[in-house]
Amino acid sequence: MSADLKELKRRMDGAIEALKREFGGLRTGRASTGLLEPIVVDAYGAQMPISQVGTIGVPEPRMLSVQVWDRQLVSAVDKAIRESDLGLNPVIDGQLLRIPIPPLTEERRQELTKVAARYAEQARVAIRNVRRDGMESLKKMEKDGEISQDEHHTRADDIQKITDEHVKLVDELLSHKDSEIMQV
Repeated sequence: MSADLKELKRRMDGAIEALKREFGGLRTGRASTGLLEPIVVDAYGAQMPISQVGTIGVPEPRMLSVQVWDRQLVSAVDKAIRESDLGLNPVIDGQLLRIPIPPLTEERRQELTKVAARYAEQARVAIRNVRRDGMESLKKMEKDGEISQDEHHTRADDIQKITDEHVKLVDELLSHKDSEIMQV
């Protein structure tokens, strides 16, 4: 595999990783630390990720907790969680915030599957853009006489193969996420 193919594969893998992160932030019926990770808190005059002001835990399947390290930041963390569009209401207990995860309504589940589908489509588009870059680079190399027409076709087939593998992976991740969201 040439360096170009490795680079294209690396970029497509990046699109898959981004999709996994986005899916991690989508709420399912059970608690997950990934749910709170995108939240930023106003702390010490700056915007900080919640993970830098406390420890996120999952004490029970339908409960998250945030152990805030600095007592002065408890209300800022509480506010950040309430203002996120996750629909969560923390309960403050000293420096510990308990965050019950309410069960999802059927309507909310449908919305979340649509959001998941949108994330998956963005990942597919990113993968196809990487494929397009690779194909254009091949055309240019053939035009400049760096590779033969046969070499062009062989490499184009390789690029298509890794594109198909990555798109298939996106579809599998989406199908898994959908079943996770719809599971009551």
